[in-house]
Amino acid sequence: MFRSLLLILSVVLFFALNVLLGPTPLPLSEAVDCVLGGGNDTARFIILDSRLPAALTALLAGAALAVGGLVMQTLFRNPLADPSLLGISAGAGLGAAIALLTAAGATLFATASAAMMGAMLAIALLTAASAWLRSASSLLIVGVMLSFLLGSITSILNFFATDEGVRSYVIWGLGNFSGAYGSRLVGFSASVLLPLLALPFAARGLDALLLGDDYAHSVGIDVRRHRTLLLLLVGWLTAVTTAVCGPVAFIGLAVPHAARRFAGTALHRKLLPCTVLLGSTTALACLFVTRLPAILQLTPSIMPLAAITPLIGAPVVIALLLKGNR
Repeated sequence: MFRSLLLILSVVLFFALNVLLGPTPLPLSEAVDCVLGGGNDTARFIILDSRLPAALTALLAGAALAVGGLVMQTLFRNPLADPSLLGISAGAGLGAAIALLTAAGATLFATASAAMMGAMLAIALLTAASAWLRSASSLLIVGVMLSFLLGSITSILNFFATDEGVRSYVIWGLGNFSGAYGSRLVGFSASVLLPLLALPFAARGLDALLLGDDYAHSVGIDVRRHRTLLLLLVGWLTAVTTAVCGPVAFIGLAVPHAARRFAGTALHRKLLPCTVLLGSTTALACLFVTRLPAILQLTPSIMPLAAITPLIGAPVVIALLLKGNR
């Protein structure tokens, strides 16, 4: 109970920091007043149209990627598995590359839509492979090869693209939690929340799969069907998040390890909510760190998200692995 309360408080703390503090100077009292329903038009625009949507996006994206990583590590019984390993992120990257490299002036909506289509292509190929292959390790290898294949096509597109197109793609690849607002934020929220709410019903099946396919069969789990449905859910979460936020690394890999340590159990009915809260906290912390130099007025620019998530995620994974091998 204490640990759950601690996680909830950490989410609330980082969410509040991201809403109340930002690159644009705004007195704290005015920011609080705006949150409470007051404030002038400028303050309301900064808080309600900029900081709040970014904080909500980070909260949902972190939860989606972290849960996706947990499910992948369970399905393949591999501590290094995460959604990007199966080519879903590479598929989204290919879709974004097609939009940005062939039309450098592509809008955010067009880029996100193309990224979603690319991710859905990767999901369709993985689903077909899942229905054909019996072994989880074989499916993992297919996913890795698919990631290399789609990444290779993206590299070829980069080679033939204009300088402006390459620049647009590189900017998208830096990652950003500020891509969802207005109706797009509503759609993104619904697209993430529905799969997240469905996953707890799969906790029993995940516990069984963690003990091996044979055990899962013995307790009445249709392994192939269960695996395919879970891949679809994880693929959808990854596709939506990557399309809106760009490629966000290490959250799906690092957070499940930390959640297992924090929860002290392998039971998914406890691991799933813990992973959701830790994923949201991590993403919100990364968002705050990207803004910190601007908040401290060291620079007017916001640091790229893609540079911060490995900086936080990689040491966590290394530390947890070293601690586990003592």
